Amino acid sequence: MSAVPTSLSGVVSAVPERIWLALLVLLLGLVAAYVVGVINRRLLTRAGVPDVIEGTAFERTAREFDTSTVRILASLSSYFIVAVAVIAAMTVAEVNYLEQFWAGVAAFLPRVFIAVVVLIVGVVIGDKAELLVAERLRGIKLPELGVLPPIVKYSIVYVAALVALGQVGVQTLALVVLLAAYAFAVVLFAALGLKDLIASAAAGVFLLLRQPYGIGDEVKVAGERGIVQEVDLFVTHIEADGEDHVIPNHSVFRDGIVLIRD
Repeated sequence: MSAVPTSLSGVVSAVPERIWLALLVLLLGLVAAYVVGVINRRLLTRAGVPDVIEGTAFERTAREFDTSTVRILASLSSYFIVAVAVIAAMTVAEVNYLEQFWAGVAAFLPRVFIAVVVLIVGVVIGDKAELLVAERLRGIKLPELGVLPPIVKYSIVYVAALVALGQVGVQTLALVVLLAAYAFAVVLFAALGLKDLIASAAAGVFLLLRQPYGIGDEVKVAGERGIVQEVDLFVTHIEADGEDHVIPNHSVFRDGIVLIRD
């Protein structure tokens, strides 16, 4: 009976102390990773992050995989600590070629972690910005404005990708030049495609300041006769025979206004 404990103690004593210490470091790292993951998830939840990103495309995709953006960010912090613990355990255990590994992968690991977090945050912010811009423009019934929300989203994602690539050491000069060309193209095509919108906004400022007609007036504008229902910065809503006519303000300013008196 005493032979088994004797052999077991012999096996234990045969294992170098540095291996046991490495296992202890790894165990402590796993515990720390779990604790940090739980704390980060609670902090993000208490900060209101789930409510802010609710409805974004990234959050909906995460929900389809039975997770969430908060859980992903918390898990990334846990994985990072686990990776550090593994490297520390390997250092304690004096694994061969660890110096080369530490100089390469270990030094690269924090950058990868930051790059992934920056990219995820950029995608989430881009999704949220797209929703906010679309919400702001929902009352303006101009088809040209439909391109603005995705432009805002992908511009933010592109900048986040540049920052993420810079973290992992990728030369981003060409991408920065491409971003400048992209911004110039957006401004140029926006000026060409939205010239009527800009003209409507300028005319809308004049109409809102001078108020040549108001809600409830019967008018004839741009060939349409009816009752004014709403006047905003870009368009004028006129109701006639149960139909709502949306007239750009630049047409009102260009063609003139006829006030109909009874």
